[in-house]
Amino acid sequence: MKSKKKRRQDDFQKVKLKVGKKKPRADNATNTNFRTRGICLPDQLKRDTSGPTTHRQLGINELLSQLHHYSANVKHSALLGLKELLSLSPSLLEQHLSRLLSEVAAVLTDKDGNVRVAATRVLRFVAQSVPAERVAPFFPLLSAHLSCAMTHIEPGIQEDAMNVLDIFLEHYPSLLASRPTVLLTNFLELISHRQSSGRARKAQDTRGQTWTLSVHPDRSVTSQQWRLSVLLRLGNFLQAVVEERPTEEGDVSVRTEGVFGSSGKGRLTPLNLNWEELIYRKIDVKVYENSGANPTPHSTFKLRPDVDPGGVGSEGLDSAETVQRFAGTLVPLLLEVWVEACAGDCSWNSTEGAHLLTPDAMSVMFQVLSILQLLRKLPTHRENQDALDTWFRKEYLGDFKQHFMKNFPYGLRDTPKHKKKVDLKRSKQTAAVPAPTVEPLALNITLCQVMVSLSQKQGLGHEADGDWLLPLRTFVRDTLGNGVKLSYRLLHMLLGTVWKMVLTQRSRAVTEELLAAVYVYYKQKNLLLQTRSLLLSFYSKLYLQEQGHAHITRSKVLCRWLASLPVQLSQLGHRNPALSAQLIHSIQAAASRGNKDLLNSLQTYSCRLYDPQDGVVVLLPAESQQRMVQLLYFLPKMPQPLLANLSGCCTAGRISAGLAASLIRILHFRSSLSGWLVGSQEAALQDVDYISFLFSTLAGFSSEHLSALQEDETALLPSSLSPLCLYQTPLEQFTHHWDIVEEVCHSLETIGSKSQCFDILQNGIFKYLMKLEVVPDSMAAGLLRAVSRLLDLSTLPVEQVLRFLAQCCLSLLVLLVIVQQHAPTETNHKREAIWSSCVTALSSVPRLLRIVLQSMHVGDLSAEELPQLGQILSMLLQHTPLHNQLLANAVLLQELIQNLTRYFRGATREQWLTDLLYCYSVTVAHGSSAHRGSMGLRDMY
Repeated sequence: MKSKKKRRQDDFQKVKLKVGKKKPRADNATNTNFRTRGICLPDQLKRDTSGPTTHRQLGINELLSQLHHYSANVKHSALLGLKELLSLSPSLLEQHLSRLLSEVAAVLTDKDGNVRVAATRVLRFVAQSVPAERVAPFFPLLSAHLSCAMTHIEPGIQEDAMNVLDIFLEHYPSLLASRPTVLLTNFLELISHRQSSGRARKAQDTRGQTWTLSVHPDRSVTSQQWRLSVLLRLGNFLQAVVEERPTEEGDVSVRTEGVFGSSGKGRLTPLNLNWEELIYRKIDVKVYENSGANPTPHSTFKLRPDVDPGGVGSEGLDSAETVQRFAGTLVPLLLEVWVEACAGDCSWNSTEGAHLLTPDAMSVMFQVLSILQLLRKLPTHRENQDALDTWFRKEYLGDFKQHFMKNFPYGLRDTPKHKKKVDLKRSKQTAAVPAPTVEPLALNITLCQVMVSLSQKQGLGHEADGDWLLPLRTFVRDTLGNGVKLSYRLLHMLLGTVWKMVLTQRSRAVTEELLAAVYVYYKQKNLLLQTRSLLLSFYSKLYLQEQGHAHITRSKVLCRWLASLPVQLSQLGHRNPALSAQLIHSIQAAASRGNKDLLNSLQTYSCRLYDPQDGVVVLLPAESQQRMVQLLYFLPKMPQPLLANLSGCCTAGRISAGLAASLIRILHFRSSLSGWLVGSQEAALQDVDYISFLFSTLAGFSSEHLSALQEDETALLPSSLSPLCLYQTPLEQFTHHWDIVEEVCHSLETIGSKSQCFDILQNGIFKYLMKLEVVPDSMAAGLLRAVSRLLDLSTLPVEQVLRFLAQCCLSLLVLLVIVQQHAPTETNHKREAIWSSCVTALSSVPRLLRIVLQSMHVGDLSAEELPQLGQILSMLLQHTPLHNQLLANAVLLQELIQNLTRYFRGATREQWLTDLLYCYSVTVAHGSSAHRGSMGLRDMY
């Protein structure tokens, strides 16, 4: 038997290799011999050239497909390529918007930070290029991905989700505000978590699930900075929700774009109609539901049922109960955040400097107060807001006084800044945290607004709030009275605080104190238009609350403000029409209530306001002019200078004819001649002054203007046929004056007997107008119109006035013939009005036609004037209503025609003479037999 050593040597024998011999093949060697064949795929190497590509020759389909790659570098380069491609070809957004949004939103929760940043940049570019209407169908998907990112377990993904939320808040606030329930719970989970231990369940109160602040040590920022960042976004989101919801008219606590308490976004706008244009079908009117200018579709269909996420009710934020449930969870967390921020300043706190805050603590407190204020505005109805304020007062008034009012007002502490070495690598990884700078004034005003909203109306059964409201009232008074100009936002908040204090305190002393402070600010010079409008709206709306609140009635400050409005309006003029319109609106509201201080001031400055040259009534737009005319109804007295200015406003053409007619009617109602007085209202003007106003308006020109016309060289010179020198007024001025003449005649017809009115009218003509050498054609036509309407058959005009009217009539007829020769085919309102006034006067005024015919001296006419006279007679003969008067003067008419035939020296008979003879033969032959025995008619005419 072999030994163990020998057996071991037999198993592991060493192979001896010899030089020059081939190495023997091993028993376990692998055969590596194989043959291959190549496969050629030429189509795989082709690039997509059907659309735009990047510099790497990649199209949008390839880039979107690369977003599913496992490599972070590939996804990052694909996102960079997408931004490059969309910048070069914006049309791709419209073609691939659905897929683009879904693919990019899916990588918002990617584990690589560079991919998330690149995706955020692409979303920002899309949001800047695509409107909200195009994104709305895809926004539920975007909102779902945003919610996933906000509630992700990784802190970095949560921080990048805040940047995406900023994009949506900036570009799509309405879409984001339409989904408040889920996002509000996400905000809670960003800074807190639900307590699930047994001890927490015992501490659970009636408000619902107990939440506590969470601390995450892996964040790139401190817990306080992270909470401040989340609270800032939460405030912006609540602001978007509030702005997109309709608010009730008169809600003075809502900040609007226009003036204090005016209608803003979401409110129903009235549809203004011009009934005159509607009658003549110049405009089409579409009436929709709720009287809005646009249809408001209401649909009960919902894409999916709402589910209760735990923190917010499923029915939305319209009711007070839903907001209470959410506020019951959020407000304790906000108080904890503020207490934690104050705890960081404990080394600085002392009895002397406890009211001084560091910038970080001030920012935290401002965001907490802003969120509290926005929570109050979430309910859409006033009843729900009042119920929410009552609940806030019951639950948190003690906490607010302890944490917020203890060191009010707050100031800013100057902290030394230490230079630290900046770690560039860490700063690149750190998420951008907004660090808004908050002014102490803005913080204190916001605190005033929050605390005053918790006050209740003073009365029986209510606890007085004077102890903790006193420092707030002192701060408001000092802020408004120190002469520092505030921004529009801060002033709006401060005036809302004053409004709430005045209506809840119900104290005349407090009201006078606060209104005096506002009036000090109101009297500052060089205020912006928006600021001045805000103050005017505040005072105006507060004055409208006078009837229901005894402590506001007859306020000295309000009376002083009202008395200053007319002088402000006269000084402002047309330099700012919007502000002037607001002043007029406030004046009209006070005048309608009979405020004596305003009416006396309006009476004092009435002549300046209604000046026909520089007054606001002729310089402002039409709507303001109408309000100024309506103010005349409330004036206590209307002296002669004011009536002279009003007459000039009517005749100067600076206001419309319809508005001038309204002015005349208002003066008619305020005179004793109308017999229409309301209650104890006295006549504002004397009868003599009113008649003088009507006569001046009927004339159409002031005495100064008439004097200037006497030297005008463009007037139509008198001739043997035209006894007067006529001044031809422009067509627009003539039409305007003709409409006013109709209204004046209507007023004269309704004040009493026509005979008395006619006596007054002919006395005015005899005293003021007969001495004129140059007479405007509009005045002559207006006088003939007025005389024909006011003349009674029992009254005959005096001879001098009758001859003046005959001269006006004959001169106007000559003017018509001349105008027809120059423009035979043109017809306008002026020619029709002149012809109507002449024939109406000739047919109604006794002996006027006879004097006109007697004034036609054929022997004194020139060769050019003979055809004109023939045309005038032909026109009169063709007018049927004048046949009776012409037959009564047939002898005189026959003599005129014979003289025309005798003095015309033409070789052949012209057409005008043939027409005249034909008209005369027809008229005389037709009417001689019928009216041969009318001796009374012949004597009259």
